[in-house]
Amino acid sequence: MTKEFQGKIELDVRDSVADWAPYEPTRAPEGAPNILVILYDDTGMASWSPYGGRINMPTLDRLAANGLTYTQWHTTALCSPTRSTFLTGRNHHVNGMGNIMEGTNGFPGLSGHIPESCATIGQVLQKNGYSTFWVGKNHNVPEEDISTGGSKEQWPLAQGFDRFYGFLGGETNNWYPDLVEDNHFIEPPYSPEDGYHLSKDLADQTIRLIRDQNASNPSKPWYTWFCPGANHAPHHAPKDYIDKYKGQFDDGYDAYREWVLGRMIERGILPADTALTPINPMPEDQANAADYVKPWDSLSDDEKRLFARMAEVFAGFSEYTDVQIGRIIDYLEDSGQLDNTLIFYCADNGASGEGSPDGSVNENKFFNGFPDDLKENLDKIGVLGGPETYNHYPTGWATAFSTPFQMFKRYSQFSGGTCDPMIIHWPAGIKAKGEIRHQYHHSTDIVATVLDVIGIEMPDVFRGVEQRPLDGVSMKYSFDAAPDGQTEKKVQYYAMLGTRGIWKDGWKAAAIHAPLTGHGRFDEDRWELYHVAEDRSESKDLAAEHPEKLQELIDAWFEEAEKNNVLPLDDRSARDQLTIERPQAEPPRTRYIYYPDTTAVAESVAVNVRGRSYKIIADVDLEKGAEGVLFAHGSRFGGHSLFIKDNKLTYVYNFLGIPPEQVFTSGELTPGKHALGVEFIRESAGEHGESIGTAKLYIDDQVVAEGPMRAQVGKFTLAGDGLCIGYDSGDAVSGQYSDGFPFTGGKLLGVGVDVSDEQYLDLELEAQAAFARE
Repeated sequence: MTKEFQGKIELDVRDSVADWAPYEPTRAPEGAPNILVILYDDTGMASWSPYGGRINMPTLDRLAANGLTYTQWHTTALCSPTRSTFLTGRNHHVNGMGNIMEGTNGFPGLSGHIPESCATIGQVLQKNGYSTFWVGKNHNVPEEDISTGGSKEQWPLAQGFDRFYGFLGGETNNWYPDLVEDNHFIEPPYSPEDGYHLSKDLADQTIRLIRDQNASNPSKPWYTWFCPGANHAPHHAPKDYIDKYKGQFDDGYDAYREWVLGRMIERGILPADTALTPINPMPEDQANAADYVKPWDSLSDDEKRLFARMAEVFAGFSEYTDVQIGRIIDYLEDSGQLDNTLIFYCADNGASGEGSPDGSVNENKFFNGFPDDLKENLDKIGVLGGPETYNHYPTGWATAFSTPFQMFKRYSQFSGGTCDPMIIHWPAGIKAKGEIRHQYHHSTDIVATVLDVIGIEMPDVFRGVEQRPLDGVSMKYSFDAAPDGQTEKKVQYYAMLGTRGIWKDGWKAAAIHAPLTGHGRFDEDRWELYHVAEDRSESKDLAAEHPEKLQELIDAWFEEAEKNNVLPLDDRSARDQLTIERPQAEPPRTRYIYYPDTTAVAESVAVNVRGRSYKIIADVDLEKGAEGVLFAHGSRFGGHSLFIKDNKLTYVYNFLGIPPEQVFTSGELTPGKHALGVEFIRESAGEHGESIGTAKLYIDDQVVAEGPMRAQVGKFTLAGDGLCIGYDSGDAVSGQYSDGFPFTGGKLLGVGVDVSDEQYLDLELEAQAAFARE
């Protein structure tokens, strides 16, 4: 609230009295702690060493030994929705985040836009004297706004953060990330050959932001949200960290589940009588066949060797990132800030099953509905985790790292998707050290906890808009409570990708429905009932024994669904949801003109050539020896590129990284003005929905190469690597060049891309005329 001027104003300043009070900055409450929230991706509770897992986490072990380990902390089962609850303290559908940003569908609960009635923790803390920093993953910006010219209303700086350094999408290549600083796109500061890895870079930037703030405003507390790319695919890590785990997963995921359950019970994470739930077998109706688990003893020796190595890579990725976080913790300790920094160290959902039963060297296949190939995966075993792969382990490890629960990420009805690690560390504010807490909590509770600890409240009105009350409850009461003390949480609904459940007063109801099946029929779902206060693993279905209790919870779910904008439920396939046509700032068009040296155009706003015929024409004036990329979109894991090399025009379509590249090459080029292009004519759909057709390579009006080609219908990548003119940013589409291969030796006027039915030669003449006017 703005203070009124209380001074005196006369004609002459010498007769007037100043009043600085209305202009004084708001100060945080005396002794207010710094806040550091560390949020990993895709990590089940049985992964990490403080919980008994096999992945060594030295920094997390250190914090757990001097803090609190929570065993019943839950999330929404998917990343964007969970992250939205960290932002606002309201349920994910209230935030418009009922799905990831690539799956928004135009209904209130899945709009992808946080409403003004849900002020963020960043906005509230800015108003209360805090500096606010967001480093790493975002995934809360609408897909259509991830562009240089897109709306910035949902970007971090507009959501209450003073600084941002990281990536806006759901994942990124850890060797060649798609980076944003504040409100603009940037290139990585150095290359993998020089030691670059995203986790290291994010830790460097976090230390820099906090250090710079303390140099200028040391009395001002800060809030930092640190969101590494780990443990989301692609699983990328330095080889020495991967090799630390050599042989440690050779016993397989079935044995790991038995082993880790004993460790979790021994450490007090789980009660002694906790039962192990069964793995997910191949379903009779094949509805969720992509999520089933192959029994370890049914695998071939090659499969066991491959799957074990994939787990080693994941473990190395997780530990390497934890070590980078350790550098932040060391800095805080050395600078005298650690004791009064409240740290939350947690994950956003269960382990990921998006690697399919066979694992993947290119996770983008999952999002294109295309199966993995065991031989291809085996061929890459020696380079897993490096720049050559975009890898993900198989579903068996997702189940193992989510022990003792059923299923994993995306399944919101089971704790395998929602029960995640959470360790809280605050020496100045928590007396208990190295203790466990079993109180039931949820990601909506973090904002309420932060505000309670600081001693401020979420405003009733923010920027003139009445605010929705927080859905979360503060966890502060649990800091010095008994480990088994009563929780202050009363009810929490779950809904994700067609799955749903509800927890209430120690009971849990779960609707049995596989996500991303596309069959709907939600009224036919069978509900199960668990008394999780006594059955932590949700292993004993009590629906038949307590029908009244089950109906009570089903009714409660529908009541919560009504209050939180949950309906309609959507279980359409990943490919269907990812390719929904969404409103764009630009009117629909079939022709796109791009000019050289502009910042890479994000796929969300770039021309969409998926599932259709298209034409690409570059207008050039070549000198002798001209070479380089004219047009590129995507990466080695899926994309296409038109370039000049060895005095020849080449078009490469890299279909989901599956070798060999589809290559079309001309004869010798001559200096002078030319229209260089390619046309793809879609003729049919393949077995997995991919486009089948003919590609024709043109020099001026002549076809100089042609042949059959297949093109993917899903996104080229969720990791950035946008459309580029005159160079290829990040990871190269084709193995025929590297280092961006910028165009040199002439002038590139521009590139036109057309997805209409117009003839190529008519478009060529029109493009040349258009560029001639530039």
